[in-house]
Amino acid sequence: MEIINFAKQKSLVSKFMMELRNVDIQRDKMRFRRNLERIGEVMAYEISKRLDYAATATTTPLGTVQCDDIASQVVLATILRAGVPFHQGFLNYFDDAQNAFVSAYRKYKPHSDVFDIHIEYIACPRITGKTVIIADPMLATGSSMELAYQALLTKGKPAHVHIAAVIASQQAIDFVQKHFPEETTTVWVGAIDPSLNQHSYIVPGLGDAGDLAYGDKE
Repeated sequence: MEIINFAKQKSLVSKFMMELRNVDIQRDKMRFRRNLERIGEVMAYEISKRLDYAATATTTPLGTVQCDDIASQVVLATILRAGVPFHQGFLNYFDDAQNAFVSAYRKYKPHSDVFDIHIEYIACPRITGKTVIIADPMLATGSSMELAYQALLTKGKPAHVHIAAVIASQQAIDFVQKHFPEETTTVWVGAIDPSLNQHSYIVPGLGDAGDLAYGDKE
């Protein structure tokens, strides 16, 4: 399984990541959402290099020319709610892709930091033989991603899955390598952070991506 870590090479993603993590800059919710979106756009461009293409004759005002068009059918999937702006970045580039949405949340046990992941909703096309990109900004334990993936599999078997995250913990990377198909999974991540705290939030991370993008929840 290939793990592409953007932190290993300095680029515009480095700047976007800095702004996402900075406690002062991230107070600007619009900029926070836009930075998630911009990282999604960069990852979409890089993933596009891995797709299949077909030569297509295209008519211009002055003649015809052979162009390359994407032959792979792409399905963009995300986990609500923090994944929405990140997902939009991919959709800006794969503008004719099919889309899938999964609702997953942490249900904590009373007076405890222990929680289960619950899947309540899925809207998804058939994915058999297609390239599926699952975008979720924070890959903390990997459990939400794995449950979302299992939910998507009820709609068929994809040809390849690209897991895209802004920040992942090393624990989550290890989890994904253990629970996803080795030959047909690629992971794209802006940075890999070393640990989780007692609430299973990534450290140093950036905080709660959903709250920072859309406001606090009860």
